Amino acid sequence: MTPPEPAPRPAPSPAWREVPRTVWTLGFVSMFMDVSSEAIHALLPLFLVDTLGVAVAAVGLIEGLAEATTAITKVFSGMLSDRLGSRKWLAFIGYGLAALSKPLFPLAHSLDFVVVARLSDRVAKGIRGAPRDALIADITPATLRGAAFGLRQTLDTIGAFGGPLLAVLLMAAYGGHIRPVLWWAVLPAALSALLILVAVREPERNGARAVKQGPIRRADLIRLGRPFWLVAVVGALFTVARFSEAFLILKSQNAGLSPSLVPLSMVGMNVVYSATAAPVGMMSDRIGRRGLLGLGMAVLALADILLAASTGLVGLALGLALWGLHLALTQGLLAALVADTAPEEARGTAFGAFNLLTGIALLPASVLAGVLWQEFGPAATFAAAAGFAAIAALSLRWLPRGPQTAGLSPG
Repeated sequence: MTPPEPAPRPAPSPAWREVPRTVWTLGFVSMFMDVSSEAIHALLPLFLVDTLGVAVAAVGLIEGLAEATTAITKVFSGMLSDRLGSRKWLAFIGYGLAALSKPLFPLAHSLDFVVVARLSDRVAKGIRGAPRDALIADITPATLRGAAFGLRQTLDTIGAFGGPLLAVLLMAAYGGHIRPVLWWAVLPAALSALLILVAVREPERNGARAVKQGPIRRADLIRLGRPFWLVAVVGALFTVARFSEAFLILKSQNAGLSPSLVPLSMVGMNVVYSATAAPVGMMSDRIGRRGLLGLGMAVLALADILLAASTGLVGLALGLALWGLHLALTQGLLAALVADTAPEEARGTAFGAFNLLTGIALLPASVLAGVLWQEFGPAATFAAAAGFAAIAALSLRWLPRGPQTAGLSPG
């Protein structure tokens, strides 16, 4: 009697189908907030320079201070989420505060008011970022971390090009007046805060500790271990090579785009970013993250060279597309590396410390970009960034090779 043939195995499902539902929800939360934030940020440099008469060097200082503020806040929120055992509610506070800060932008009539609005928005981002990323790491299997962070980054980036596209349409509807467009950005921010409140569920966590001696203790930082700190230093060096995207907006105007069409530059960049972030994350789960990070630095250097050399729209478009590809090759992978190397009970602390270092690095990078732009022009800014990208790529030798950086994790 012939034995029955074994039943065929089902074809493996794509990795994104196996990503937990909460990761998808957090991705949509990020998407709606980015629609709001990027609609504002795509117009804010022009609003500062053209409407309020602010110098370009001051724009670099404001952007650098804003990101440093975000970074410092992330340290406290990440550690606090480890201690309290609750990541969702800290993330909700961050998204809620961001929604409340959005009306400050259209109300601004002076540089001081814009600075208050920008810093408030960045404090909100700092509160939500580390707990949200730690929650993703908590609920996602190690074999799917690249896919999970890539998926969230993709949805986030859909908002990042949806916001500038909305800004372009509204600028056309309002005859180039910026303030009405800024008012419309309030709505998706409110939707983002509502979504995390009602749709995100957080699993029970073991090992949460009561808050003692304040949220920062030396023992917490030591416990993160050498592998994590190597990743954090590499991430900071990468950030030095990547100044604020406000300068991409100013470069777009310099290349000939009218103020009403300048947000399209962010649309193009983020379309590339969103289309490639998830596939890159899934690829890194299979082949490792180090080589893809090196490719990302090479792409950034090439993008900067194109932006430094070009004066027209073709070079601008190619440079922005490559900039978006570099983001896909680096941002989600760095987050996955933090999750790979941090102890499970200290992931919030790890994401907070990582973002502190990278945020502090963005301050001098953006200030230097603004000074170079003002003193020597856009070409000097992007040429210097290309050099920093080449230097940052050398730091990758500190990371071991192998899928999912095998052997890095201290746990």
